[in-house]
Amino acid sequence: MKASRIVEVVAGVIRDARGRVLLTRRTEGRDLAGSWEFPGGKREPGESPEAALVRELDEELGIRVRPGAPLIKVPQRYPHKRLCLDVRHVDDWDGTPRAREQQAMAWVPMDKLARYTMPPADLPVVAALRQPGLYLVSPAPGDDDARWLAGLDAALAGDVRRVQLRAPGVDAERWQRLAAAAIRRCRKAKAEVLINDDPALAEALGVGVHLKAATLGTSKRRPLPAGRMVAASCHGLDELRHAQAVGCDFVVLGSIRSTPSHPGVAGMGWSGFAALREHVSMPIYAIGGLGPGDLAEAREHGAQGVAAIRALWPGG
Repeated sequence: MKASRIVEVVAGVIRDARGRVLLTRRTEGRDLAGSWEFPGGKREPGESPEAALVRELDEELGIRVRPGAPLIKVPQRYPHKRLCLDVRHVDDWDGTPRAREQQAMAWVPMDKLARYTMPPADLPVVAALRQPGLYLVSPAPGDDDARWLAGLDAALAGDVRRVQLRAPGVDAERWQRLAAAAIRRCRKAKAEVLINDDPALAEALGVGVHLKAATLGTSKRRPLPAGRMVAASCHGLDELRHAQAVGCDFVVLGSIRSTPSHPGVAGMGWSGFAALREHVSMPIYAIGGLGPGDLAEAREHGAQGVAAIRALWPGG
């Protein structure tokens, strides 16, 4: 599709007293009719996102809202248009939501959101609400297993709740013991675990797998059954599309900035990231010279969050 004007859309995450989230269903005659979405609508020229959200939710639901913090801004490319979905939390509102445009409405528990058929742009919003914003990629263990496990414990004591375990250069027997010990720690901290590029070991240990880009390229389908996380590293559009086609749950995309591990190689930058983001709907972590302080900017460009080694590993 040729480049075209981007349609600016705003939407709100509205929760009731039970923590359920309000979804509305697209009516007949509209694009993607019958699918569910976060309520909102198009920004008018010169209108701020906050003002647009107040107006749209008044027109659509008959409530007067107080917009809260931004959640995520999702660029998405459709066959006939491009849009950017700017989603914000709704802190409070006056009135009772009602279907002023004859649309169906549903209050959905957070853990049931993924069951609803949604437009591609809304899927990263569900992920941003339900999945971790930080993805730790562990450094190599070196020759001190106890120190490495202590570093993992320190990371888990913070905000890390999704971890990729990797051990380049470590022999298989030692790595299986060390990985098992690390997985016990992650489970105790209620953190998700993926093993780097070894589906057989991931299957044996009952965790997910993170595929290298080369492994992803030869994959015809998910290497693990549903319910086990499958992720992949991507560097361009073909890899992103292939990852989505084989059913990856999320991917990592970069490098955003130049890094010490790739000196002299320029990163794609946030504009490059967003340009790739709009072609797929799965969650994407940005990687490359980033840390927790970059999470808000990452979400501003459609990322699920930030993946990192040094910046998320204490003392890294």
